[in-house]
Amino acid sequence: MNLLSAKNLSHSFEYELFSDVSLSLDTNESIAIIGMSGSGKSTLLHLLSTLLTPEKGSIELFGKDIASMNKKELTLIKRNKLGIVFQSHYLFKGFSAYENLEVAEILSRKNIDDILIKNLEIKQCMHQKVTELSGGQQQRVSIARVLTKKPSIIFADEPTGNLDNQTAAEVMKLFFQYCEDNDAGMILVTHDNDLAHMCKRVYKLEDKELKLIK
Repeated sequence: MNLLSAKNLSHSFEYELFSDVSLSLDTNESIAIIGMSGSGKSTLLHLLSTLLTPEKGSIELFGKDIASMNKKELTLIKRNKLGIVFQSHYLFKGFSAYENLEVAEILSRKNIDDILIKNLEIKQCMHQKVTELSGGQQQRVSIARVLTKKPSIIFADEPTGNLDNQTAAEVMKLFFQYCEDNDAGMILVTHDNDLAHMCKRVYKLEDKELKLIK
């Protein structure tokens, strides 16, 4: 089943980042986007996840063009079906790790998964303030918060940047297993070629074009 379809996207800030970019994502599919810093990878991910509006082109989520959705409909899709793992964690700093997961639990009406907490190795720090956690622990809490929502699409912007190589590979396997178990899909932005090639498809954003390399 098609989860996302983007056609002929173009976007610029001070200069044109990319133009005429098209991409689709199906259930149980993982896509990696690589490219040099400044090529527009994160911007493209923000467009696909509806955090930004493209200057040109169209994006369909679950078969419906987002341009035809009203604000309430789009908000519900973001809350219930999209999960975004940011390069910066964006955790609630005054809350404990567990309280951050509770927010996701309340908003999505999904239960916190104890197995997920165990697999991410954050059980021992669940009642610590996030400001007391290491960067790697904060990143794993942010991943747990996203997966608690049980999203249909995971958008991940350098999700393993604060993790060692072994933990990064384990987290990637966790993402893949999640997608398989929940008929979900994932779009990953990364500088790590090894992690990128764990995905089913790999694109490179270069010279304003999105090129399929795997």
